[in-house]
Amino acid sequence: MGLMLAGMLGLAALNVPIAVALGLVAVLAIVLTQGAGMLPNVALVMHEGAGSFPLLAIPLFVLAGGVMNASSISRRLIAFASALVGFVRGGLSMVAIATSLFFAEISGSAVADVAALGSILIPAMRKRGYSREFSAAVCSSAASLAIIIPPSIPMVLYAVMANTSVVKLFVAGFLPGLLGAIGLAVAAYVQAVRYNFPVEERFALANVWKTFKEAIWAFVLPLVILGGMFGGFVTATEGAGLAVAAALFVSTVVYRELSGRELRKALLDAGLQTAVVMLLVASSALISTFLTEAKLPQALAHAVSGVTTNKYAVLLLLNIAFLILGMFLHSAAAIILVVPIVMPMVTAVGIDPIHFGMVVTLNLAIGQQTPPVASVLIAACSIAKADIWETTKVNLPFILALVLVLLLCTYVPALSLLLVDYFYGGR
Repeated sequence: MGLMLAGMLGLAALNVPIAVALGLVAVLAIVLTQGAGMLPNVALVMHEGAGSFPLLAIPLFVLAGGVMNASSISRRLIAFASALVGFVRGGLSMVAIATSLFFAEISGSAVADVAALGSILIPAMRKRGYSREFSAAVCSSAASLAIIIPPSIPMVLYAVMANTSVVKLFVAGFLPGLLGAIGLAVAAYVQAVRYNFPVEERFALANVWKTFKEAIWAFVLPLVILGGMFGGFVTATEGAGLAVAAALFVSTVVYRELSGRELRKALLDAGLQTAVVMLLVASSALISTFLTEAKLPQALAHAVSGVTTNKYAVLLLLNIAFLILGMFLHSAAAIILVVPIVMPMVTAVGIDPIHFGMVVTLNLAIGQQTPPVASVLIAACSIAKADIWETTKVNLPFILALVLVLLLCTYVPALSLLLVDYFYGGR
């Protein structure tokens, strides 16, 4: 297992794509241990691994987010958030957090969030005197809420890898996501007072009502999609299909702002993003099959249980591991590579898979803010034309806020499981 990890990291250091590195290492391990006669099974294992029905939700949610980005939903949400929280010191940073909180319930992708909202908010913040680094930092950290709040694409991947309920994971994400938004808002306010950032506008109930009416379809979308899933009317995959249909309806019939050219671009972008994720899934199926047949996950669980059987000590070790991995791997790669290996250990010490899913997604939300591999932060820095390392220094208070939420969710499981227990009873 150590040699496989070293080989994968070595290939990644040579700029070999993670999916290709996973596949090469897995094929080499299979040939060396089981012989070349097993090679015909490689294609079958990869096809079966990528053919899981819940995974169909990923391209559909990505497409729904792309369609919504092409319309004026982002602008309408920003206008409402500005009317709601713009009176606070450092109002635009609060607007970025509040808008990301709403937008996360539509897109499911942190990168899509920062691309859609950052392209509007970062230039506006620069005009109001905010630094490039702060503008990029607050938009990047706020966008990470999309990893925690449903419908989260990393949650879908985790549910498939851990063989657990996608819908229950979505329910579990609400309280941690809300806590994350509050923590980020506190961090933003402290810095706003310190640097005397401006107030955007006086609070006016009439303006709140006006902007709410203009953005009402943006609020209806998550209610329809998530309400259908939580009410048991549709599965997560069917809910993703409903999201696409609803996004097309709102963008073309209600707002009438989606052109054929923009729809084509959304389809192409969704196809490219899906191809990357599904190649990762297919390659990971080879790794998972090999490790399972070699009983390496069980051996790891036995080794750790020989040191400690305390689930909170195990969670501490896993938190450290995922925080480090998050610095070097994208969230999809980290989930696909690590979750199948550690799940036997997680279940052996009595950790609830839904609780562990929230711990994993929070870790990976933080990982998207920590270089060198931090796709959300890099996207924000690209929009702001800011240096990634200088932005990381400014981003530290926001990262600390997310770490505090991670610790709370790790050691107070009720934060993740309270709503799951309320709606679904026994898990």
